[in-house]
Amino acid sequence: MNIDDVLIIGRDALLTTLLAAAPMLLAGMAVGLIISIFQSVTQIQEITLTFVPKIIVVMVSFVLFLPWIMAVLMNFVEPLFGEFYKIVR
Repeated sequence: MNIDDVLIIGRDALLTTLLAAAPMLLAGMAVGLIISIFQSVTQIQEITLTFVPKIIVVMVSFVLFLPWIMAVLMNFVEPLFGEFYKIVR
């Protein structure tokens, strides 16, 4: 295993992490934006108003996207474990 292999594995790990977290992050960001617009229009400045809807939406998006997230993670892990003997050498 040389430095190129380590860089490729590291790059793939970062990309996999980004892809796995993207649905929850995007859902939380969208809900935050919608609530911010609602607060600015109605001039309700309650700081705790954003937490509960964000938590609910992030959890729902996690449940909905869990099969896809697992597929992304398995696409990263299976080749890594398949070539484990090359990594250990």
